[in-house]
Amino acid sequence: MTGAKPKTAAGRKQRVAQILKHLDALYPDATCALHHKNAWQLLVATILSAQCTDKRVNEVTPGLFAKYPTIRDFAAVSQAELAADIRSTGFFNNKAKSVIGAAKKIMADFGGKVPRTMEELLTVPGAARKTANVVLGTAYGIASGIVVDTHVQRLAGRLDLSKEKTPEKIERDLMAIIPQEKWILVSHQLILHGRSLCSARKPNCAACPISPICYAKDKTV
Repeated sequence: MTGAKPKTAAGRKQRVAQILKHLDALYPDATCALHHKNAWQLLVATILSAQCTDKRVNEVTPGLFAKYPTIRDFAAVSQAELAADIRSTGFFNNKAKSVIGAAKKIMADFGGKVPRTMEELLTVPGAARKTANVVLGTAYGIASGIVVDTHVQRLAGRLDLSKEKTPEKIERDLMAIIPQEKWILVSHQLILHGRSLCSARKPNCAACPISPICYAKDKTV
C-alpha cells in the first residue's frame, strides 16, 4: 500500500506536518549519539565520525580526551601521534590533520572557544556545513541549518522532501519546508529513523507509521 502523492502546495505542506508528527511520536527525545562534554569535544567527535560509526567514535574519545584535556593540548600534538591515537576510526591521517588544524585555528582566532556562528565555524579546518550544524545545534542550541548525513540524504529522497542529490541543496530544500524551531530535533530524528527503520538496503516499512503517506519506489510493503 503506497500513499498518493499530494497534488497541491497545501497538500504537500500538510504531508510534511504529518511526517514531522510521526517523527515526534517515534523519537521525542532524539539527540546526538556522539558522547561529549562541551562544544570542542563534539567538534572532534564529529570530525572523527566521518566514514565511521558513532559507536566506534564513542569508544575512542574517552581515552583521547583524557590524554588531551584541552584544545591547547590538541594544538601541540604531532600529527603522527594523534593519527596513531585515532587509527581505529579510519582516514586517521586526514582526521588528525583536521583536528590539529581546528585546535590551532580556534586558539589563534577565537580565543580558544569554538565559535557560535556558521560563518566562523566554516573557517575551522574539518568543519564543513554538516559538522558545523551538529556543533551549533547540539552544543549551543543554535538552529543554523539541518544536518544532512547519509541517512538524512536517503530519507529526504525516499520521503520526497527533496529531489536534489548534494547535501547542500537537500539542506536548502528541507530548511524551506520544515519550521526553524524543528531543525535541530528533526536532524536527529531523521538519523535515528534511518538507522532503526528506514535502512538503506531493506527498509522496515511494515513497522513504520509514515508508510501510509510514503510513496517511495523501494518500499518493502
